Amino acid sequence: MNRMMVFAAALLINVSAFAQSNWGVDVSHSNVLFTVSHLVVSDVQGYFKEFDATLGYSKEDFSDATATMTIKVNSINTGIEKRDAHLKADDFFAADKFADITFASKSFKKTGKNTFKITGDLTMRGTTKTVELDAVYRGEIKDPWGNTKSGWKINGTVNRFDYGLKWNAAMETGGLVVGENVDITINLEMVKKK
Repeated sequence: MNRMMVFAAALLINVSAFAQSNWGVDVSHSNVLFTVSHLVVSDVQGYFKEFDATLGYSKEDFSDATATMTIKVNSINTGIEKRDAHLKADDFFAADKFADITFASKSFKKTGKNTFKITGDLTMRGTTKTVELDAVYRGEIKDPWGNTKSGWKINGTVNRFDYGLKWNAAMETGGLVVGENVDITINLEMVKKK
């Protein structure tokens, strides 16, 4: 009888260790930020107010993890309404035709103790390209209300010209008014689904 109980307990522990873990995003403690150069000599920053993200995995090293993200283009905010309206227009995101920016991961590759290279498809303005993002897993913790939370910091750079966001003007020095490359920083506080 004791042997059976030990076997059953071991089986339960094994199943639990490899059970699928699904997570949603705590939007109130997360953000999606971007930075692009302006007139070569300075940077303009902005963020998106509306987004959603999911994460699922069963292996402790995240080797089988899948992640998705959807960002609402119309929620863009750079602090200047006129500039935001221009970014939503056809010169840039064409938000009336392409309301969402989406990302779907294809692989998580461990690069260090808590660092990963996430490869996936980024779709923006109707164009899909494979991108690589650098991620730092900041650990897992129980909050005071009994929710299991985890933190991720993700960085990457995309060329906006690759996605048809090609508006620009050249300066006398030959530089571009708005930079070609856009740096992205995503801070995610994920909450485990019960």
